[in-house]
Amino acid sequence: MSRDEQLKQRWEEIVTKLSNQFADGDTLDLDAIIYLIGVQELGQLHRRFKKDHKLDLMHIAICKLLEPYGYYEFDFVDEDGWPHYKIKEQLPVLKAGEQSILMKEAIVNYFLETNYIQ
Repeated sequence: MSRDEQLKQRWEEIVTKLSNQFADGDTLDLDAIIYLIGVQELGQLHRRFKKDHKLDLMHIAICKLLEPYGYYEFDFVDEDGWPHYKIKEQLPVLKAGEQSILMKEAIVNYFLETNYIQ
C-alpha cells in the first residue's frame, strides 16, 4: 500500500471513530478534529469554551501536532493550565491542499502515538 493510500485509510478511520464518539455519527471536519485535539491537550474535557478559547484550543492542537516536525517547541503551562509553545521554525508557504495533507498526516501520527488507531 502506498504512503498516500495508507494516510487516506488511517484518516478515514480517525474521522469515523471520532465522528461516532463525539458527533452522533455526523462527519467531523478537519477543524473539528483539531479542536478536539486541543481540548484533549488542555485536559479540561468537561468544560464549555467561549469562541475565543476555541481558537486558542485549535492553536494548542496545531502546535502539538507540528511539534514533531520541528516547527514548535513546548515552552510552559500557565497558571490556568494552558500549554504554551514557542516557534522554532517558520512554517513553509504551502498551498491549501498541501496544508491539509500536512495536518492530516500530523493528526494520523498523533493518534498512532496515542494508540487511538493502529
